[in-house]
Parts: sequence; C-alpha cells; structure tokens
Amino acid sequence: MPAHILVVEDEKHLGVGIKYNLEAEGYRVSLVEDGPTALRLIEAGASSVDLVVLDLMLPGMSGYSVCEAIREQGSMIPVLMLSARTLAEDRTRGFDVGANQYMSKPFELDELLSRIKNLLQIAGYERNKPAPKKARTAVSEIQFGSLDVNFETHEVQASGKAVRMTPKELRLLRYFVENPNRVISRNELLSEVWGMSGNLQTRAVDQFIARLRKIIEPDSTVPVHLLTIRDAGYRFVLEPNAGESGHS
Repeated sequence: MPAHILVVEDEKHLGVGIKYNLEAEGYRVSLVEDGPTALRLIEAGASSVDLVVLDLMLPGMSGYSVCEAIREQGSMIPVLMLSARTLAEDRTRGFDVGANQYMSKPFELDELLSRIKNLLQIAGYERNKPAPKKARTAVSEIQFGSLDVNFETHEVQASGKAVRMTPKELRLLRYFVENPNRVISRNELLSEVWGMSGNLQTRAVDQFIARLRKIIEPDSTVPVHLLTIRDAGYRFVLEPNAGESGHS
C-alpha cells in the first residue's frame, strides 16, 4: 500500500498543488486546512498516516503547536514543516517542537519530493524491522525516591499523590529502569522506545527527558536519577551516591 501523507496547508492553491504532485508520485494524500482537524485525523488512526507536511502559519493553531501536540501524543510520525519565515530562530523553534525537516517557501518541488522520499525511507525501514528486543530483566513495579510506579496498571504516585504519565513517558522510564547504570544513547532510545530510526533529526527525546525529570527528580534542574552523559546519552541511577548529579 502506498504511503499516506497528510498535508496541512490553509493556502488552498498551494495545498491542492502539493496534493496533486504527491498523488502523481503514487502517494495517498489527505489535505486539511487547520491544525485541530489534522490532530483529530492523526488521533483517529495515527498508524495510517506515514508523514505530515505541515504549514507553519495556520489559522487559530500554529504549525508549531500542531507539531508539539503530535509529539506530546508520543507519535514519531515524520513531520516536514513549511514556512515563509526564513529566520534562523524560526527554523530552530521548528526543530525544538519536533519537526524532522524544515523548508522555506517558496521551495522547489523536486526538493520537497526528495525530502519526503528520504523521510519515508527512514520511517519505512523502521516499520519493517523486527520488534525491539525486550530488556533482560522485565520490571513491572518499582519504588525509588518519592516515586512508586506500577508499569502494568499505569499507576504512578509521587509522595503519595497520584501523577499522570503518558504511555510513552512510562515506556521511556521503564526502559531506563530495566537498563540501570548503563549509558544509553539518543539513537538507542529512538530505536527501542519509539521504534524509529536514530537517523531522524528530532529533539523529541530531549523533550521527553525534560518532562520525565520533572516527575521523578527531587529537583529537575539538578537531576540525580536521570543523568546526562555529555556527547554520549543518558544514564539512569536508581540509588544515587551523595553528590552525584547531571545537568540537562
């Protein structure tokens, strides 16, 4: 079955043009004109959307917010962001919220098609990979610091109070818990937790680490359990030694 591409573009002539050319390349294409509609479509069947072409300047809800919402769902669908903005800070913000590629308008059609093809090849490779190997020691429940986590029931308490964690946050924490004291690279996390290629350009891992620290650390600005190992990745420490900490 051909890849399904969701185009989110409020400039009708441009959206229709992109849709026409993508369909001419053999892709299935859905075209919507606003962020909330795009999110509803993804939520209704995220697995059926293989890539999102996302305009930045949308009515009511910006492309930044749409991309951020996609990543907060735990989805690693490749996102190619389009924008008439050319400033470096706009591009940086796009990557910060989880975009994989950023193209400035006007753009060359051949370049757009090439970038889409490359992103789909990476994502397609990962979909065809065998299921990630399970960690040697499966952990269903754990207590550390002020946290009490049951991975089977998705119940989390911090200092006796219930805490809401998304399935992806729990899966990430569980991977760290099942691989304690080992330096784990971002590429490994993308592969084993998200099931995506480590070659994808995304800061989603760092965003999830920051959110995880706010839940599990006594002070998220001075982590003692989830340490950053410069130029290598992260290391989870169940029982930190006095003075051991790592900064994000």
